[in-house]
Amino acid sequence: MPRKPARQVRAGIIRPARSLRTLRGRRSAQPKVVALGGGHGLSASLTALRRITGDLTAVVTVADDGGSSGRLREELGVLPPGDLRKALAALCGDDEWGRTWSEVVQHRFKSEGELHGHAVGNLLIVALWEQLGDHVQALDLVGKLLGAHGRVLPMSAVPLELQARVRGHDPERPGLVSTVRGQATVALTPGEVQEVRLVPGAPPAVPEAVAAVRDADWVVLGPGSWFSSVIPHLLVPELLDALTATRARRILSLNLAPQPGETDGFSPQRHVEVLVQHAPKLTFDVVLADQDAVPDRDSLCRAAERLGAAVELAPVAAPDGTPRHDPEQLAAAYDRIFRMHGRIGPWR
Repeated sequence: MPRKPARQVRAGIIRPARSLRTLRGRRSAQPKVVALGGGHGLSASLTALRRITGDLTAVVTVADDGGSSGRLREELGVLPPGDLRKALAALCGDDEWGRTWSEVVQHRFKSEGELHGHAVGNLLIVALWEQLGDHVQALDLVGKLLGAHGRVLPMSAVPLELQARVRGHDPERPGLVSTVRGQATVALTPGEVQEVRLVPGAPPAVPEAVAAVRDADWVVLGPGSWFSSVIPHLLVPELLDALTATRARRILSLNLAPQPGETDGFSPQRHVEVLVQHAPKLTFDVVLADQDAVPDRDSLCRAAERLGAAVELAPVAAPDGTPRHDPEQLAAAYDRIFRMHGRIGPWR
């Protein structure tokens, strides 16, 4: 696919996000948005996006092997439910029903026994998988129970192992490149991650996830743990094909700060470069970054050129200085991008 000409960086103060009701009144239909990722990064994106569209689908990584998810995966042979649970919780509304169910599914047991550390939502999801024998149907049912403002899908129905080639994983041999296995280990690895892969290789995508990407108006990739939650989507061939072929506009949403271990010392442009390395034919329309997290804007623009993307800078970080996205500010940024880079007039 030929690269699109790069556009100039835009920076500016973004107005507070409008309410979902206001947006519904402004458009005859909602934009169809698909957000891909996992963990807290995807949750941040979903919490923002549900404020500006009622047609939202999350596509979630399934390579987690730590904590409650890892224990359930090892004992029962199921997909790791943790990131799926977090996505469902993020789609809960701000009313009493939504807040209550979000807290319930996120609740973890504390005990001296086998239940210690398990999240209620993980157990609920796995129980429905066993009862219904269908990953998508079960997740849709949990979403209905929670009153979720959107749909949650796994990127694959096969439990996956993440492997990474890491330079300097052994501090005593800093030049040695070795293989590190498991998402939990990769996320905290010392050294520099060179590339990641999935085992089994070329896993099948969930058909509903592929269909959602192909039918979307907008696709949002990131933020999140770059090597363990964001890039794995690009290692599923059917999903990468859909991302490449879709007529949707594409946003790459960058993290607020490097992640200790996994991307320690990475600049914003380095995040873009390693994504290009894993999916060289994939293009984007916009790279979104926090305006205070980009010390070298020219370098980020040059990196974005390789994606054919414009760079949008906006104040999307929480005001308390922690590396968390502010839901209202992030919603405002997405809304502004949808309006500035999207179709003219009503959606569809």
